[in-house]
Amino acid sequence: MKFTLSKSLEIIERTPGVIYAMLSGLSDEWVTGNEGDNTWNAKEVVAHLIICEKTNWLVRAKIMLSNDANKNLEPIDMATHFELAKNNSLETLLHDFKILREESVAALKNFNLQQDDFIKTAFHPKIFEVNLQQLIATWVTHDLSHLTQISRTMAQQYKSEVGPFAAYLKILK
Repeated sequence: MKFTLSKSLEIIERTPGVIYAMLSGLSDEWVTGNEGDNTWNAKEVVAHLIICEKTNWLVRAKIMLSNDANKNLEPIDMATHFELAKNNSLETLLHDFKILREESVAALKNFNLQQDDFIKTAFHPKIFEVNLQQLIATWVTHDLSHLTQISRTMAQQYKSEVGPFAAYLKILK
């Protein structure tokens, strides 16, 4: 599929609602279970999405769209979300993510992006030059990746309960 902003927004706008539908009201065992050492649970994924909403997508887009000579992208803190998850209820995190994403989508739409904007670049500390189209496409794919992660992590909670059916459940492999 070729990139378009409208197709990207189809996913970006829906992610908070999908995650809310998946997680709201579930018992702690579903949302705090993980896949083992050094893995995230569903609640931590939501907290990570909040951190990305605050420090990644729009912050980086603004840098790319700016006329500044220094267009260096800062690395994302990959540990802050653990504290956020620990200190907040899942319902608070879901609400905060929804509000932040609504604000991000509104801001993205207000940029009134033109085709030439999507090739504007900045420098990522590890992968070097990236453009706005790649950033927005990554935003979409990042959301989808974490939806998959949430589903997989939740499925793992019943791994030992499905017995021989595990052979037919790719999500458990």
